[in-house]
Amino acid sequence: MLLATTKVADVDRFIRIFSTKGADKRRLHGSNGATVFRDPSEPDRVWAIFDWDAEGWKNFVSDPEVPAILQEAGHVGKPQAAMLLGHYEA
Repeated sequence: MLLATTKVADVDRFIRIFSTKGADKRRLHGSNGATVFRDPSEPDRVWAIFDWDAEGWKNFVSDPEVPAILQEAGHVGKPQAAMLLGHYEA
């Protein structure tokens, strides 16, 4: 699992590209899917929980075709992965 966040120019545009071209590229790097949330206090920020390992994420962000996909999706800056602090029962 991996949690990442980014700011976007337009959420609808972001979802349109994230769910098509972005999904195809993530799949090539081993992603098994994502759940996306809109930040309640920052309407231009989205959060995604990926079913993905750290190596796949690293390969994705270093893929030379990814910057054009991010630009088309309207990212404002680079997506940032959150640091996992732990996993706790209940």
